[in-house]
Amino acid sequence: MDKKALFEKMVTFTTSVHQVTHELTQNAKSDSVTPVQYKILEYITVSQPVTPSEISDCQHISMPNTSRELKKLSEKNLIEKISDSEDRRKQYIRLSKEGEMMMNEAFAIVESRFQSRLQHASKEELADIDRALDILQTKLFY
Repeated sequence: MDKKALFEKMVTFTTSVHQVTHELTQNAKSDSVTPVQYKILEYITVSQPVTPSEISDCQHISMPNTSRELKKLSEKNLIEKISDSEDRRKQYIRLSKEGEMMMNEAFAIVESRFQSRLQHASKEELADIDRALDILQTKLFY
């Protein structure tokens, strides 16, 4: 296969992923958090526990801004900071019970929209999508 054509297809695909992600998550977040805070909470939800530097790297936010946003999320009781037992300087971030409840509500909205998009897919198409996602996750998005 022509690798340039494959690359162009990947660019088109990732653009579509961003658009669909926007459509699925639009207005799913609580009004009590900013869009930046929601993206941080979303990342923590799927990757916890995480370090502040991992959040900074993944979300493309400077460390000072990451620290500021984490402080705000902590003040809202949406996250918890846990010190590493071996290195007290290292902290991990995870969702608090309140944060879990908020993100469960947001993800329920996203899941409903996702299910709606797939409502007319056959069992075979759903199996194809499942396999395609597995392949993408292991070969491209690892």
